[in-house]
Amino acid sequence: MVIVMKPHAPQEMIDKISQKMTSLGCDVRLTQGENYCILGLVGDTSKINPSQIEANEHVEKLLRVQHPFKLASRLFHPEDTVIQVNGCKIGGGNVTIMAGPCSVESEEQLMTIAHAVKKEGAHILRGGAYKPRTSPYSFQGMGEEGLKLLQKAKEATGMPIVTEVMDQENFDVVEQYADILQIGARNMQNFSLLKRAGKSNKPILLKRGLSATIEELLMSAEYIMSKGNQNVILCERGIRTFETYTRNTLDLSAITVIKELSHLPIIIDPSHATGKWSMVEPLSKGAIAVGADGLIIEVHHQPELALSDGAQSLKPEKFARLMRAVEKIAAIE
Repeated sequence: MVIVMKPHAPQEMIDKISQKMTSLGCDVRLTQGENYCILGLVGDTSKINPSQIEANEHVEKLLRVQHPFKLASRLFHPEDTVIQVNGCKIGGGNVTIMAGPCSVESEEQLMTIAHAVKKEGAHILRGGAYKPRTSPYSFQGMGEEGLKLLQKAKEATGMPIVTEVMDQENFDVVEQYADILQIGARNMQNFSLLKRAGKSNKPILLKRGLSATIEELLMSAEYIMSKGNQNVILCERGIRTFETYTRNTLDLSAITVIKELSHLPIIIDPSHATGKWSMVEPLSKGAIAVGADGLIIEVHHQPELALSDGAQSLKPEKFARLMRAVEKIAAIE
């Protein structure tokens, strides 16, 4: 349920209504804009008498939220959420580029790629230290040593870092190094991990699950937000369909749907969506044209030698071309 106050409603009346709703067992979330004030009610609203609220001269209207997600709903928060990370803005019309290797493999590899993507205008450095792999025999990442190398790359380039956290066991150590914590597709409904992320003071990059609906993605975001962390970035990275030519099927329609339903920023991962480097640039251009808030791109200077996902990684010169193309489309938008 959402209570929309009239413009210039006195603060004492806003406080009075908030206290009343709290006394009835609701958690009240206040969203204050320049010309509006919204009280979002979370919890059991059965004790509330709508007619009494609507009778208040300072109340514009009362709305019932039909979706199961509340805090992630645009009704609760009409304006786009803008998340700031070390001076970098994500959401609200900004196009943010996250780029780097799928996995941190060595200091030389990471530093080479970090400087290359920084030169071409990337805002945030991505790189995996803990890697969930389909096969237990595949490279699983360098662990904390990889996190230390990411920290070193951050100091050298000035770019904040985003890296994946796989479970509660390594959450604290990843949180210590990362500027943005990524929860991968396989963990999108790992509810204990989502609750732990909700207690973090770091932004969370939440990837859509392999077969998850948009509503399920937003409900996972709701788990994080319900524990206090409102800084959630959604990521569409392709879903599993009957098509086998590409690694997954990129759902660009998810951008427009989420923009309609939610205030949270959404970025696109065309690398994992396709599994083919040749398709990354055209789908990146499509994503920005549709309204995505950014991209997360895999880049490797020697993809043929990469320990993971080399086939979908762009070489630095191809990443440079993609950046020029994205800048043109963003300027038009």
